[in-house]
Amino acid sequence: MTLVNGDLIADLEARNLIHDSTDREYLRAQVAEGPTGVYYGCDPTADSLHVGNLIGLVVLRRFQDAGHRAIALAGGATGMVGDPGGRSEERNLLDEETLTYNVAKIKEQLGRIVDLTDEQRGTLVDNRDWTHPITILEFLRDVGKHVTVNQMLARESIKVRINSEHGISFTEFSYMLLQANDYLWLHDHLGCTIQIGGSDQWGNIISGVDLIRRKRQAHVHAFSWPLLTAADGTKLGKTTGARVWLDPAKTSPYQFRQHWMQTADDDVEAQLLTFSLRPVDEIRAVAARHAEAPQRRLGQKTLADDMVTLVHGAAAATAANEAADLLFSKDPTGASEVAFATLAGEIPHSRMRASELDDTVGVLVATELAQSNGDARRTLAQHAVYANGVQLGEKDQLSDQKLLHGRYLLLRKGKKSHHLVEIDR
Repeated sequence: MTLVNGDLIADLEARNLIHDSTDREYLRAQVAEGPTGVYYGCDPTADSLHVGNLIGLVVLRRFQDAGHRAIALAGGATGMVGDPGGRSEERNLLDEETLTYNVAKIKEQLGRIVDLTDEQRGTLVDNRDWTHPITILEFLRDVGKHVTVNQMLARESIKVRINSEHGISFTEFSYMLLQANDYLWLHDHLGCTIQIGGSDQWGNIISGVDLIRRKRQAHVHAFSWPLLTAADGTKLGKTTGARVWLDPAKTSPYQFRQHWMQTADDDVEAQLLTFSLRPVDEIRAVAARHAEAPQRRLGQKTLADDMVTLVHGAAAATAANEAADLLFSKDPTGASEVAFATLAGEIPHSRMRASELDDTVGVLVATELAQSNGDARRTLAQHAVYANGVQLGEKDQLSDQKLLHGRYLLLRKGKKSHHLVEIDR
């Protein structure tokens, strides 16, 4: 792992991944001293993590690659309460069965990014395991006693909700106490000395640092990164901003790739620094080459390749790339069968019998590439229809075109309208 000046904190700083932090030099010394536990938490309020969680998972991966223990926390208990940060109203509470299912799904996604095969290198924990046994009296005595209401009211996320139309329930008000207790438990049982999270979590994170100092007289550390926002400035998450999921059943690898391909030229370097595991110097070299010829989209392609590979694996990245190339290639004949299968899930797709291809006009109408028989004939006369890359005229028949991989016929009208026909064998 190549770091800026061999210093993980300096590397994170160069990537603009530290927004707020406890004593920076003390944090740097702790990281340099040797392996320690680093924790990032997310509530399993859905059965998939999303691109907003990806920063935390990638930062965990960076710490793991540098020899530290990555601790991912699925908030089965806090998910029952709901974090008020970044929200205008209280979220719906989930039952045990749903939370258990969500945690299991999240573990699958997380395990593709952070190595969970060796518990000393990486582990997933659920805060229900230590929160459920605590009685309300024990919690008030062991946690609530050490936190003043003044401190809680001073947190920005609490102030925003108190002054909002919906206000804040006592349930959500207590969220930061539960999260503080999580850090205490992880510190006591897993040797965790660093908590990380988005800047909207900073108040909750600091509550844990303060609780450990008061109860254990120990100094622990924390830092946050700048909040990832959607194009409209809203927090990028499950219920705000664009929904880009890590579960391939919700956001396919192809759609995931297209998300990164839509990155603005001005944002490419920052996005690569934030998300890519490439060394900083290599990323800056890619950004410089991108700036020389933005139309080649080298930066977006590098970002998309890196992220699909990280989240879904190399095979999925290859298939997504091939499917994208297939849509815009003048000659699709070299595309793999996997690329066509991937494309079938992304663009309009029909199954037909081979005999139906004798009626080219009928096929264009059936696939909605033409609105009527007359429209289909005019489109063919204008040579605006392509079949597997071959430009068709008004006398050409689809039945004369060679099927790719013995069954696929990719139709295109103009530059942007596509339909994939699969011939039943």
